[in-house]
Amino acid sequence: MSADMVTHTYVPEGSEPEAAEVLSFLAAHAEKRGAEPVRRFLLVGSGEGEQIELPGTVYRALLQVVEALAAGKAVTVSPTEPQLTTQQAADLLGVSRPTVVRMVESGELAAERNGNRRRLLLGDVLAYRERRRARQYAMLEATAVDLDDEDDPAEMIERLREARSAAAAYRRG
Repeated sequence: MSADMVTHTYVPEGSEPEAAEVLSFLAAHAEKRGAEPVRRFLLVGSGEGEQIELPGTVYRALLQVVEALAAGKAVTVSPTEPQLTTQQAADLLGVSRPTVVRMVESGELAAERNGNRRRLLLGDVLAYRERRRARQYAMLEATAVDLDDEDDPAEMIERLREARSAAAAYRRG
């Protein structure tokens, strides 16, 4: 089962007696035990032993959806990817904030601009980090040499110089 990760609006179909029942149950529970669940709300399947505990965020989303449907309102579910500030992206990448700003301005990293603030999608930052790691590992592999007792040290030094020159040429673009 795969839910589409697109915005979808749910409209109440006539009177929603089921939504009112669920809302009544949730209200009674909140009155008895407080608004925050004790993490004992379960989603139950049709078979014996088929159940899973609902996390607090899912419970709060369910409560909001049921309240709206019971009131006859439509509900729109719109999945969004988390956004990061340039400082948060810098912390994640292990670089300075000005470096992230330069990467955004050069087009290396995508960002949305809201006024004078930049926001980066978490997925974009993680993808960049993986690309950067792959480049770093390729560079390390290019400069690695296997040394045996039979190898000529002068020849190995020359091979290392060639690898460093190739790495420097790659960095320069």
